[in-house]
Amino acid sequence: MPARHKDRLTPIDASFLHQERQASHMHVGAVLIFEGPAPAYDEMLDQVESRLHLVPRYRQKLAFPPLETGRPLWVDDPTFNLEYHVRITALPGPGSEQQLRNLCGRIFSQRLDRSKPLWEAWLVHGLEDNRFALISKTHHALIDGIAGVDLASVLFDVDPVPRRLEPEPWTPNPEPTRAELLAESAKSFARTPFDLAGRALGAVQHPQRALGTLRESSEALGEVVWAGLNPAPSTPLNVPIGPHRRLTRLHVRLDDFKLVKNAFGGTVNDVVLAVVTGALRRWLRSRGVRTEGVELRALVPMSIRPEAERGELGNRIAAMRGPLPVYVDDPVERLRIVSEAMQGVKESKQALGAEVIAGLENFAPPTLLAQASRLNFSTRLFNLIVTNVPGPQFPLYLLGRELLELVPVAFLPEDHALAVAIMSYNGGVDFGLLGDYDAMDDIDAVRDAIAESLQELVEAARAAGVTGEPAARSRQPAGQ
Repeated sequence: MPARHKDRLTPIDASFLHQERQASHMHVGAVLIFEGPAPAYDEMLDQVESRLHLVPRYRQKLAFPPLETGRPLWVDDPTFNLEYHVRITALPGPGSEQQLRNLCGRIFSQRLDRSKPLWEAWLVHGLEDNRFALISKTHHALIDGIAGVDLASVLFDVDPVPRRLEPEPWTPNPEPTRAELLAESAKSFARTPFDLAGRALGAVQHPQRALGTLRESSEALGEVVWAGLNPAPSTPLNVPIGPHRRLTRLHVRLDDFKLVKNAFGGTVNDVVLAVVTGALRRWLRSRGVRTEGVELRALVPMSIRPEAERGELGNRIAAMRGPLPVYVDDPVERLRIVSEAMQGVKESKQALGAEVIAGLENFAPPTLLAQASRLNFSTRLFNLIVTNVPGPQFPLYLLGRELLELVPVAFLPEDHALAVAIMSYNGGVDFGLLGDYDAMDDIDAVRDAIAESLQELVEAARAAGVTGEPAARSRQPAGQ
């Protein structure tokens, strides 16, 4: 099989395909709000085409080996059509925030077509206050959090004057035949004994190091298995879901989180988790759910990509499970408990356990891969996804229009009605809340509770005498 077809999905990427169900779409994305009138469709197409050579995966699709004899491969799509992936629409007057949210909900309710490259971008005209939006949707197998920021930014400039790039010629490689896919899978299995032999030889040459690694890996796997024996508590967040989605968003100041961090210690991410904890406590109690003695569990994806691999394609993330102590009434005490717990999570071997499982999956056929991925990503182990990604702290521009807000969108696993994605950008923090359409008809109440929970901590920080810029009120999106 030609070398050009050997770009196989990593085990983690393949696990995202295995986890996808009719009601659980494994795509992630963002809602980007820009100032000024929207560019013309042809202008947008030219912009994307001029940058596609910087993200070659965006012209590739999946090829599945026959009889599940190996993980899928990325191959060039010979019928790639940019106009299929870059779409245009417009909001009817007045172009309100609610209309944009309804559109986003419909877009994120539809699965991506696996016979084509796994991404879409929607150019949205007519947003009120002389703005427009760009809605991006990409399968999680194609992109991951921190690496994804670098890849998405190729569309943007750091200067208001657009940077002109000439599109590079592209000729797709032929699709692999069924026989070639089978042959490549056979080669992959044939290499496994040699890979194992190489590891065995290394163990013979360095026995002490090998024993230490084995012991640490065993302990790490033990932590993952132990977590699997301790399911998360049952809550209204964990119910059967359908394919339809709701989306809401909140924009606040990054300085507010820094103020709280400086007052009480921990990290900005600890403050974010404490704010989400306080919001969920409010929301649960508004639904009549008692929170005494209840500790929710968040799945907190963390990048384990070394700096040397920054910008490479493929997911390098570990699913860490962090506690959310909704039983605590005092906001400062909640932050202290979250901060100490997250420090313990970082010092644990959860991330190593995920890496060990990924390594085992390198030698597993897809049927075993699916089982292994469920061990590390069992939906019984957490109540919701909370993902926080640091973004650039300077303005970005698209064809001379400034990016005002960058709202991330996560995904809903099976039996999970809410996911909270957070991203900082240019002095702001944007919360994107994705909910099941039927189970989360009160998703705006969670958004409002986040603003109230943050304000509690800001007021506590000021009361503690921490100096800093006066914190503005949490800003609601236009139309709220």
